[in-house]
Amino acid sequence: MALSMAGPVQVASGAPVFGSYRWPVAGPIIRFFEPPPTPFGAGHRGIDIAVPFGTPSHAPADGTVTFAGWIAGSMFLTIDHGDGVKTSYSWLSGLSVSKGHPVHTGEVIGFTGHGHPEVPTPHLHFSARVNGAYVDPLLLLEGLDLVSLIRLAPLGVGGAVGP
Repeated sequence: MALSMAGPVQVASGAPVFGSYRWPVAGPIIRFFEPPPTPFGAGHRGIDIAVPFGTPSHAPADGTVTFAGWIAGSMFLTIDHGDGVKTSYSWLSGLSVSKGHPVHTGEVIGFTGHGHPEVPTPHLHFSARVNGAYVDPLLLLEGLDLVSLIRLAPLGVGGAVGP
């Protein structure tokens, strides 16, 4: 699977159209996808998008809610998009949909919480699975460009680079 900067890419019959899903929230990515070395190994199976606590989270594509509720004291939500893709939203502070609810692109599905307990910045953890395997959700999201991925160091006084 490859990300094309030219636009959405269909990789196989019945596969998702990469680059066609909307962002669930608008904010900077504070932690990127880190694939685990094995299916049950340590890793970061999604991206963390910094947003204020209580920010509305939107469905990135049409689908059906397959889970909405509590796991180990935290609120989670999963949407099956019907194209082999399931997206999940972690550490929510509230839900506006329930299991079995059909959702449409852009519909508010819940509200962001604090995020990973050990991270001080409030954020939404957003993950994606394609046919059961976790993938970098950035592959699915539209409007991705290098400016949103690369952070340049500030220039020194007078425009000079370095100390």
